[in-house]
Amino acid sequence: MCEANAYFKSNGQEVLFMESVDVIEPYEDGLKLVDIFGRQKFVRAKIKDMTLLNHRIVLEETVGFKHDTE
Repeated sequence: MCEANAYFKSNGQEVLFMESVDVIEPYEDGLKLVDIFGRQKFVRAKIKDMTLLNHRIVLEETVGFKHDTE
């Protein structure tokens, strides 16, 4: 399995944002994440770092941070 969990770094700790992320689509104002079940979330953030061997994606808030569940 190649999916990963997405986390936000907040106050020095990583907080789980979405599990089993399969697809990340970049947009001008943020990222759309899609999990293995087809659930989608849009977040105004950027990728801070990724370690696919450990199945981890760390996101960083951008100006106008907001996330929506579709």
